[in-house]
Amino acid sequence: MKPVIGTVVSNKMQKSVVVAVDRLFHNKLYNRYVKRTSKFMAHDEKNACNIGDRVKLDPSRPLSKHKNWIVAEIIKKARIYSPQAAAAAALSFSAAKAPSESPVPPVSSS
Repeated sequence: MKPVIGTVVSNKMQKSVVVAVDRLFHNKLYNRYVKRTSKFMAHDEKNACNIGDRVKLDPSRPLSKHKNWIVAEIIKKARIYSPQAAAAAALSFSAAKAPSESPVPPVSSS
């Protein structure tokens, strides 16, 4: 088996993640490409993966009934929503925008 790349869809287990791997194949009858998704359970030793991360999986010996893969590396971390980080970003955005704007005088209708 060769290494595969997929997206983490669940990390609720200890040291285990579920990774969805997409693959395309050509349907000869309809002459179209079809996308299929497979879910693999993988071993995540450091509990470093979060939902939405792009990870590379390497095959391994069976670690449990369903786990035959190990997370080799995290290719891209997912952007996780944090209320404090969102508030800080909004504050910095409004502070950067406010000094450059000049107040617009009200338009009087005559």
